[in-house]
Amino acid sequence: MTQSGSSTGSRYLPIADHGLIGDLRTVALVGTNGTIDWYCCPRFDAPSVFGSILDADRGGSFELAAGVPARTKQFYFPDTNVLITRFYAADGVGEIQDFMPVEDESREVDRHRLIRRVLCVRGTLPFRARVAPRFSYGTEPHTLRVEGHQAIFETPSLSLALTTSVPMESDGTDVWSEFKLLEGESAVFALDRVSEDVGLKGCPLAEAEEQFAATVRFWRNWLSSSRYRGRWREMVHRSALTLKLLTYAPTGGIVAAPTTSLPEQIGGERNWDYRYVWIRDAAFCVYALLRLGFVGEAEAFMDFLSTHVTMCGVGPSGPLQIMYGIDGRTDLPEQELGHLEGYEGSGPVRTGNGAVHQLQLDIYGALIDGIYLYDKWARPISSDRWDQVGVLVDWVCENWDRPDEGIWETRGGRKNFVYSRLMCWVAIERAIRMALRRGLPADIERWRESRDAIYRQIMRRGWSTGLSAFVQHYDDDVLDAAVLMMPLAMFVSPTDPKWLSTLDALGRQLVSDSLVYRYDPVATPDGMRGDEGTFSICSFWYVEALSLAGQLDEARLAFEKMLTYANHLGLYAEQIGRTGEQLGNFPQAFTHLALISAAFKLDRALG
Repeated sequence: MTQSGSSTGSRYLPIADHGLIGDLRTVALVGTNGTIDWYCCPRFDAPSVFGSILDADRGGSFELAAGVPARTKQFYFPDTNVLITRFYAADGVGEIQDFMPVEDESREVDRHRLIRRVLCVRGTLPFRARVAPRFSYGTEPHTLRVEGHQAIFETPSLSLALTTSVPMESDGTDVWSEFKLLEGESAVFALDRVSEDVGLKGCPLAEAEEQFAATVRFWRNWLSSSRYRGRWREMVHRSALTLKLLTYAPTGGIVAAPTTSLPEQIGGERNWDYRYVWIRDAAFCVYALLRLGFVGEAEAFMDFLSTHVTMCGVGPSGPLQIMYGIDGRTDLPEQELGHLEGYEGSGPVRTGNGAVHQLQLDIYGALIDGIYLYDKWARPISSDRWDQVGVLVDWVCENWDRPDEGIWETRGGRKNFVYSRLMCWVAIERAIRMALRRGLPADIERWRESRDAIYRQIMRRGWSTGLSAFVQHYDDDVLDAAVLMMPLAMFVSPTDPKWLSTLDALGRQLVSDSLVYRYDPVATPDGMRGDEGTFSICSFWYVEALSLAGQLDEARLAFEKMLTYANHLGLYAEQIGRTGEQLGNFPQAFTHLALISAAFKLDRALG
């Protein structure tokens, strides 16, 4: 897939005008103009080194582009996460091959490198580069040493070495280079983290070519495990490759998105840090990847839970927090970086996440459903893990009937959300299934009593006779797209009259040309100012619900429409704006895992 670069004249590229590269430790966003404007080193949640996507003046960037006017197009090297940006000029055609070397599934923490190979494939083409790091979100000054074809950027907390095959100049802070390539010639820029344990190394042209080939092999070998052979193979596999990029290999954690503070509304305040492991999002990722046959990622996430998530005590959100750091840390204090203006002036820029200690009861259903599917499709869980499941289910049985902040992490006070109750039902129901199938010890009678009580309460208090629909929270007439999960979770038959009436109501009030709003923030205040776009995971849930209801023509049309909202590489942010623009952190795991699930279900329904 290709797309011409942006020509809006803005200081910021559209969010969608980016590709993603990574090494299972961190990522970089590469614009269609060839600029890396987001890069955290050495891991997802580290402070940014290049952050011009959040402040064009103070954030720092790695520019690399043709030195003359040129059209640009971007695509992935087939079946990999190696990104190619092409430049088409009057006298030649060139390309940049951007990648972070990955050769195996090593859990080594310190290995880290970013390579930019520049090639002239036709004619002659001049190029220009400028490397302007701004460490710690632009707050930490650095020193610069240039020795031949190597530049060392140093701060007390992080040092990076830039090695090039072309001459560089410097101004004491940044380095730049202007060079010309003839047809068949190439140049290399390699950026390495250096420390006492990780020494300086060069990157000759031959070594860069070898690492390119090894990285291509890794991604293709990984993708070859996919069992998906359906109608939308390219989009499904791109989503799988994207989810893999959001995995932190040293621990097995999966981040919700690799960016912070990309706005849900330009100029609004709905800007959050998603570079952490949400239990819900990661469990849904496990489900999607298991569907495709990727067992290793599910095993790695189970290891993350066992090794880095302790359930020895009960905190404000129960035995589990809703999110953790990629290393399992529990303290993620939310702070505002007032010196950064934010994308297109959309402040504040935030790090950390204040929702970490919210009560969100639905996470227990998401997690136990993921464990249930792992036990069913991958390998039987251990006795120790079953004991942990029992602790969680017992807690849910005691606490399901409590108001909480819900899946959307509202900041307007706790309510009796229907979705939260639904997922508590899922937690208990899936645990009962595991216990009965494998003969595992469990207080089945008590679990069944709680499960059935939740079901009856939802049917009694979660149903609005006025709307003829299941609603967002008890004793009100507000719709919420989260209830689309009711038939997906097998709580209600997809052809139950109550459900079909709900589906119709959602279609009338929350659906716009196949795009689904998660709720109406005017009708149900969520504690934040401003509007937002349609929520892409909900749009894919809508496809699944239509498919399960037997409305296959509508489901397929809605799915095909959703595919047109992807960017030129098949990537999605969290939300889609009124004119089809990508909004929110990018790319978003939620969206890509839902695409996989919707494609799988729709394929099966179409036969």
